[in-house]
Amino acid sequence: MVDAHCDTALRLADGASLSGGDGAGHVDLPRLLAGGVDLQFFALWVDARQRRSGFAVRCLDLLDAVVREVERHHQHLSPILTSQDLRKAAEEGKIGVLLSIEGGEALEGNLAALRAFHRLGVRAMGLTWNGRNDLADGVDEGAAGGGLTRFGRAVVREMNRLHMVVDVSHLAEAGFWHVLELSEHPVIASHSNARALCDHPRNLTDQQIRALAGQGGVIGINFCSEFLRAGGGATVDDVVRHIDHIVDLVGPGHVGLGSDYDGIDAPPAGLEDVSCLPRLTEALLARGYDEESVQGILGGNFLRVLQQILP
Repeated sequence: MVDAHCDTALRLADGASLSGGDGAGHVDLPRLLAGGVDLQFFALWVDARQRRSGFAVRCLDLLDAVVREVERHHQHLSPILTSQDLRKAAEEGKIGVLLSIEGGEALEGNLAALRAFHRLGVRAMGLTWNGRNDLADGVDEGAAGGGLTRFGRAVVREMNRLHMVVDVSHLAEAGFWHVLELSEHPVIASHSNARALCDHPRNLTDQQIRALAGQGGVIGINFCSEFLRAGGGATVDDVVRHIDHIVDLVGPGHVGLGSDYDGIDAPPAGLEDVSCLPRLTEALLARGYDEESVQGILGGNFLRVLQQILP
């Protein structure tokens, strides 16, 4: 079981703990264990609308909060830096923790910052959030038609060299196509859905889904009700509908999970927090998916991409 996106680092930086027990938020260690999660991406979201001490410093705050929790719970959690770490965590029965920056603002226009974050353990990055930054336009600027900047192109090339995963969720469509032209490795959309089923700018068109899959990438289904069903009020069945659509387009090897837990206000009914993920397993099997396809959707597809990209 792999979840390619949660925003739990925000709660940890505000003093919460993964120890759990208070029922707050959507993700903590007891619920990760109950949900059968084997690998959790922790997003380090730098909110460009709330610049207090500098984007890089804010990202370091979030990174430190996650790393301290991993160290505190080392008997259950293991940092993922290499493909060997994936195998080791599985062998030891630990939950892998992968750090991912959400928003290239954290780099503050400097490739050296990217390399420094890599040395500190970051292994993936979404180039933008919803707005415009030094790298590209986010989805809120999609009408402007802006793609990757010169710096954005340099970042993608450097991420390829460093064996970091490039994440196109939140990226405006022009930038999406630039990334696919540039990247030598598969790219992911860690937490996006199918626009054909829910016409929201955060979702990908069928053309984008086919192109991403054609280069070996994976799209993680976002549990935000507004991205699943117009008007919200989504259920587990809506998550399965988006999975069905992507499978119909490109087969079962290019879809996974990117819950966006702790970053959304209204998860689907039946998937209220990470402990509920086994209900999705049941729903997929009830829909007629074979066990191999279910294993891929629940995590195997993202693991394949990580094993291909990570050193």
